[in-house]
Amino acid sequence: MQRVVILAGLCVLLIGAMAWGQTIVSTHAVYGEFADIVGGEGIEVVTIIPSGFCPAQYDLAPSDLAAVLDASLILYSGFEVWIETLAGAAGTDATVVQLAGLWNTPDAAIQKVGMIRDLLVESFPAQAKTFEANAAAYIEELETVGDELKAQADVAGVAEVAVVCMEWQVSFVGWLGFQVPVTYGIPANLSLRDLVSLAAEGQDAGAELVIDNLQSGVDFGAKLAREIGAVHVVLSNFPGAMPFTTTVIDLFRRNAGALFSAIEPLELPESP
Repeated sequence: MQRVVILAGLCVLLIGAMAWGQTIVSTHAVYGEFADIVGGEGIEVVTIIPSGFCPAQYDLAPSDLAAVLDASLILYSGFEVWIETLAGAAGTDATVVQLAGLWNTPDAAIQKVGMIRDLLVESFPAQAKTFEANAAAYIEELETVGDELKAQADVAGVAEVAVVCMEWQVSFVGWLGFQVPVTYGIPANLSLRDLVSLAAEGQDAGAELVIDNLQSGVDFGAKLAREIGAVHVVLSNFPGAMPFTTTVIDLFRRNAGALFSAIEPLELPESP
């Protein structure tokens, strides 16, 4: 029914839409931020999915159709099952590009920034120097943040800490250096039997944290932490969904800080 409504509103949106010129549409906030930073003032960037939503479960709205009408480039990750419906309904001539894979570590973010830079250079070659300079400056900032967080992780002794981790946060947690012997999938797909089994695995592994992913739901992880006797930590993969996470770099710092704070009470006092 929802798709019918979207398609039925196409004629009205076509009449009312205004051309934005060099417009990039991103399905989610991360690629939208990367495109905005690399593109600078010469590129209009529109993001479809609000940060607080689980992207895989997002429901299209008629306004989303209007967003892609005059887009030159549409960026998506691959979990947006509705992307072809959206592009097809709009009848857009935009280039639709899937940037599959992770972005939630500084290293992975650098890779995605480079991909977006190359796409913008190809799409708008007259502004290539601007895109390359913007990307280089941002990549340098990401490298600096990555080095800072790795240094903090070493000081905190994360390599000695075993955790149970929601699979969508494993890359970041592992990148920091934590031991990740036990993982779990989307909570909506897990049963009470899974909870019992994971709790036993976590206890056997000596897990001290259960690390959750905000967008996939946190109730299961909270129950699992109680069963194990571990600290429950919630991370996010999207900026803006938690306080003080306006940007992707803010998000990296906030996620790392939450983990470092969680293990502080676990540290044993030094022997006299």
